[in-house]
This record gives sequence, C-alpha cells and structure tokens, in this order.
Amino acid sequence: MPSIDPPLAQDIVQRTMHIIPFSVNVIDARGVILASGDPQRVGDLHPGAQLALARHASVEIGTADMARLPGTRAGINLPLTVRGEICGVLGLTGEPDAVRQFGELVRAMAEMMLEQARLVSELQHEKRYREEFVFQLVYRTGISDASMQAWAARLALDLRVPRAMFVLEIPDAGEGPGERLDQVLTQLQQVQSDLSARWPALLMAVVSPGELVLLDAFPASGPQQARAAQARQRLLELHQVAQQALTPPATLSMGVALPGLDGATASYESAKQTARVGRARDGAQTTFSYLELSLPVLLSGLQAGWQAEQLRQTLARLQAHDRKSGTLMRTLAAWFRHHSHPMATARALHIHRNTLDYRLQKIAELTGLDLDDTDDRLLLYVALQLN
Repeated sequence: MPSIDPPLAQDIVQRTMHIIPFSVNVIDARGVILASGDPQRVGDLHPGAQLALARHASVEIGTADMARLPGTRAGINLPLTVRGEICGVLGLTGEPDAVRQFGELVRAMAEMMLEQARLVSELQHEKRYREEFVFQLVYRTGISDASMQAWAARLALDLRVPRAMFVLEIPDAGEGPGERLDQVLTQLQQVQSDLSARWPALLMAVVSPGELVLLDAFPASGPQQARAAQARQRLLELHQVAQQALTPPATLSMGVALPGLDGATASYESAKQTARVGRARDGAQTTFSYLELSLPVLLSGLQAGWQAEQLRQTLARLQAHDRKSGTLMRTLAAWFRHHSHPMATARALHIHRNTLDYRLQKIAELTGLDLDDTDDRLLLYVALQLN
C-alpha cells in the first residue's frame, strides 16, 4: 500500500487551503492525521477517515452525526487513491452541504500531487539502482556474477554487447577545503543530469571524489581507423556537455570496448591507464582514447622490472648524447610517427632529406641497432613508448 510522506501531506494542506475557505486534513492509511489546517490535530486519530478507509468510500459527517461519533467534526472524508490503491484520506472540515462542492476538485489536486511524488520517487530509485550497478562494475565489492547478471537484466542491459567505460576526472578534487569538494560533487551531479537528459541510455555514477564514470555501447570490431575516429567524436560530444557545468578543468578518457561484466571492469581500468599515459604525454590535452594510445597503454605494465630496465638501456646512449638539444629523440619520434617515410619525416621536421639520413645514421650508431631490421626497429619503437 502506498504511503504519504508528512512533508507532502503538509504541502497538500497548504496548497488546497489557498483554494478553498475551509480547513483541510490529510490522513494516512491508519486514520492518523499527518497534516492539518489546525496544527493541534496532527497525530490524532480521525474517526471519519477511519470510516472512509473501512468502507472504501466517501463519508459525510453532519452536525447531527457528531453526537453518535465521538471525536468527529462536521465535514467530508474522501479516500485518496493512487494507481488503484487507497493510500489515505482527504478531510474537509465544515458542514457537508458547504464543502461538498469543493470535494472532488481538492481530491483530484491531492491525488495528482501524490502521483507526481510517487513518479519522482520511482525515477530517483531507478537512478540510484543504475548508479549502484555502475559502481559495482568498477569496484566489484563481492556481489556474485549471477546477481550482477540479474541486475543487468533488470536494467534491460544485454551483456553480450561490447561497452566502453568513459572516465571524467577532475584532478586533485579531494584536496583543499571541504567547500571545494562539495562544489565539485555538485557540479559532477549537474554533469550527470545534463548527460542523462541528452542520452538517457547512458549508465553513470560518481564513484569517487572528482570522478564520474559512464558506460556506453561501442563497437569492439571493425576497421581501427574508423573506430578511432568514432571514439574521438564520442569523446568530444561528452566532454563538450560536461564542460558546460564544470568550473575546474577535467579530462575525459575512454577505455577498451569489451562485452560482459569483467569486460566493463577491464574497460574502466584501461580508461584510467589511458588517462595516465595521455596526461604524461600531453598535459594540455583533455580527451584520451584507448584506441589511439593502445600500445603505450598496453606497454605501461612494463614500467618496472628487469624488462623495463633492458628496454630503457636501448635508448640510454642516445639520450645521453642528445641531452642538451633533444634533436635525435625528436627525429626518431617523428620518423616513427610518419611510418618511417623519409620525405614525410623530413617535411615534418623542416629539414633536408640528407640531414634526416645523417641523423638516422647517428641514431643507429648510438643505439647499436639496425634501423632496416624489423626486430631492431620494433625494439627501438617499444623503448620509445616507455620513455
């Protein structure tokens, strides 16, 4: 049986008494007065309402009836119904002949307010339900896969469809005075509201101070270049909407698109790592895509250990020689960026082709690697990604 919140009951009383010149009572399903034009009656049992609840019908009490119904006052008592269920009673105090004309009007208004409140409550519950599902995908606090799958089914979420996690981060959100954190959280909630209004199917949750996570369907197969372009466009769309509600700067990163529960969790981890790699490479950039940084992201696990040390040794002599100007390292990066095409690399560096050849030869001498050998070239490229 639906219930009536006391604050809502008071709101109904105040609004209806602006319309009619009689005292109004809102009574719950037990017959207890929740709100009244006469505040002293709040908390009292209302015999007339109890009769209306028992009969499932309106009850009128005139002056003559008051003697045989102790504790009653003249008036009419109208059951309040929401979606076919009686949730309480609306009482209008006064002689029935005087208040009857207002009864249906006031009841319709009260029931409309109750229905609206119930709808808002359901929407808020659904929002919390969706948010908690995303939170569990990120942190996996021990809820079984079977429960998570049932949860997904409740949300009409097909786990076979690949999805990517997008992570909106506000750096250092948890630092500084508490007022700043409150401001950041308020702004992230506004971002969430704005994004939801634009794309209702998005699943979102604030999972930590300064971090909003979004789960969105995204293809896991197809031409890499086309998917990378699609990812850039999606990042741009989401970031543009988010920035409208944010005061501090924020970055948005996209992880790998994968199906399933574990896939969503892995996508979140890859999005976080994509952001770390992207910010290290270009601190001024605000959007980062796994599809454009997949190799350095995948190699980021080699940042420690003897393998990483061996890879770094590949560039050690080159970096030592190049410490002041950085010319050879920039040349090597441009050469790989232009797929080892000499003319394209020379044009990008604004140098003569012969100058490029000289620099590449010097790079080969310092590293001891043959730039025409596939394995040596790959080793050099991987070492450069870890730099």
